[in-house]
Amino acid sequence: MTEASGPAMACIFCDALARGDAEPLLIHRARRSFVLLNKFPYNNGHLMIVPARHVGRLAGLEADELAEIMALTQSAERALDAAYHPHGFNIGLNLGKPAGAGVLDHLHLHVVPRWDGDTNFMTVFGETRVLPEDLSATAARLRVAFGG
Repeated sequence: MTEASGPAMACIFCDALARGDAEPLLIHRARRSFVLLNKFPYNNGHLMIVPARHVGRLAGLEADELAEIMALTQSAERALDAAYHPHGFNIGLNLGKPAGAGVLDHLHLHVVPRWDGDTNFMTVFGETRVLPEDLSATAARLRVAFGG
C-alpha cells in the first residue's frame, strides 16, 4: 500500500486497525494512531505505536500524527512502568529493510521494556524467546494500564 494510491497488498497494521475491538493485540486507539502488542515480542509488554494512516517513513508523517505518536509513546512508557516496573526501555524505529524493518511500508515505533539480566540474548543465540506471560494476559494488563 502506498500513501497516495491505497492498498496494493495486505498490511498487518491496517488489518489490525480495521478489526478494531476484534483485534486481540490492540491495546489502545487514539485519533491518528494506535498501540498494538508485538505478536513476536522480545520481552513481555513489547508494544508498537503505529500511525493509523499507512505511511512508511517518519518524514511522511504530518505534524499532528507525529505529536500523537510521541504522546502515545510517553503513555506507553508510563503504562509499562505501572504494569511491569522495568529497569529501562528500548524505544525506536526500524526504517527500511537494511535497518531491520519487518514491515517495510507502514512505520511503527517499538517500545520494549527491559530488566537487568533479562533473557533478550536468547533471540540472538538460541533463535527463541523466553516469555513468562501469554499475550492475552499482557493485553489485558496493559489495557488497564492505558485506562481502558
